[in-house]
Amino acid sequence: MKCPQCQNDHSRVVDSRDSGDSVRRRRQCSECSERFTTYERVHTRALRVAKLDGRREEYDREKLVASLHKACAKRPLAMASIERLADEIEAELANAGRLEVRSSIIGELVMDKLKELDRVAYIRFASVYRDFSDVESFIDAANALLEGQDATVDDSGQMSFLDNRKLPRHRGRRRLKSGAQ
Repeated sequence: MKCPQCQNDHSRVVDSRDSGDSVRRRRQCSECSERFTTYERVHTRALRVAKLDGRREEYDREKLVASLHKACAKRPLAMASIERLADEIEAELANAGRLEVRSSIIGELVMDKLKELDRVAYIRFASVYRDFSDVESFIDAANALLEGQDATVDDSGQMSFLDNRKLPRHRGRRRLKSGAQ
């Protein structure tokens, strides 16, 4: 693992912790003594994303995290809460057991999670994701949030107040955690 400060290849692990679906490691560079954090995740099968224009591309966690960071910019949220949000979304996608998922489903999952985490971040994300065509659409989304309604887009691209569609759960075999019987 290269040190982000001096690019040295040698570092030692100072602390390791389980953080859900990954292992968080604190490392210290043997050259400059800089401390940095790394995360190790199991790379599961590749998930494909079906875009609205018909294109298909490989799922990219960095795109998800970048959009979450933009929505949460200048909000009093810890970086760990944004990472945890991305982990939750990825876990739901993995539990669905699909090889391909529509981008709209990912967007709705992000909206649901942001609504629980921070309402301002939710509105910021919604303003880009929903591509509001006028101020009234934006006001409708804010009012729906204040009233506790779920706002979704109808066929015209405008906000409507219908139930959100949830991602179906995969009903395959479940593995027991090691040590559990």
